[in-house]
Amino acid sequence: MTHAPPPYLGPEQITALLSPREAVEAVEAALRDGFDPAGDPARSRVDVRHGQFLIMPSEIAGGAGVKIATVAPRNGDVGLPRIQGLYVLFDAVTLTPRALLDASALTALRTPAVSVAAVRPALTRAAGPVSVVVFGTGPQGTGHVGTLRSVLRGSREIAGVTYVARRPEAYARLRQDGVALVGSGGGEAADALRRADVVVCATSSRVPVFDSALVRDDAVVIAVGSHEPDAREVDAALFRRARVVVEDAGTALRECGDVVMAVEEGAITPECLITMRSAVCGGVELAADMPVLFKSAGMSWEDLAVAGAIVSRLEDNP
Repeated sequence: MTHAPPPYLGPEQITALLSPREAVEAVEAALRDGFDPAGDPARSRVDVRHGQFLIMPSEIAGGAGVKIATVAPRNGDVGLPRIQGLYVLFDAVTLTPRALLDASALTALRTPAVSVAAVRPALTRAAGPVSVVVFGTGPQGTGHVGTLRSVLRGSREIAGVTYVARRPEAYARLRQDGVALVGSGGGEAADALRRADVVVCATSSRVPVFDSALVRDDAVVIAVGSHEPDAREVDAALFRRARVVVEDAGTALRECGDVVMAVEEGAITPECLITMRSAVCGGVELAADMPVLFKSAGMSWEDLAVAGAIVSRLEDNP
């Protein structure tokens, strides 16, 4: 018996098939259907001569899949992305390949979807306009803004977005109505932080990118940039006063420097970490009397949940 080769979905098809709001709903559905991120396989790294392979397999109800990403530090010298890769989605029972997806586009869609799913109960606990501050001007920074707009449309208005960058003059493309671009460490950035309802950290910084004393008690902070145990974007002081949500406590304590160092400095204990599953499924209440901080590691099940929704949409509308 012969089988047709699995289809390949590139960035444009991925974007066309699933909206940011639908990606959030796919992540929430996986958790509400009973999946526990604590059982997700840990990602593995394999060194090769010119970089690394990152291998992220997962299985949830209805599907199985693996992301294979490559990290080639010298690719910038030849005009290629530092990180590239493919996602392979399989049938859950026969393990027959169903589709190949561009891994970078999938990651760009699922990362902000996970963030917004984790904090949606805090975002929707109040009405009124939302002021957003974003540290990071790359695809993840802009992607979080797009996902927030998609999810909050019809319930809360995005009143303004401020991007904070070390060299704001290099990112003039981001300037438009309702969007400001300011330099890091200055008075404009501090003023924007004091007003912010939502703060997004999507940088490559290895040290905290803002003074958390400026963060309001009812603000939501999302940190997605650091993925190493010795790097962090958020200071320990915020952990002392925030409700801290993570995808999985074990993963966060192993991979997330923001969490690892805050625990080492006595700002929080592992027992105080709130799992994303509890936040999404209503096991805990994210009250408005203290900040909500979501620290993301980026886990394999998240890619699978979103990839499955994309391919199901394709198969339902051939």
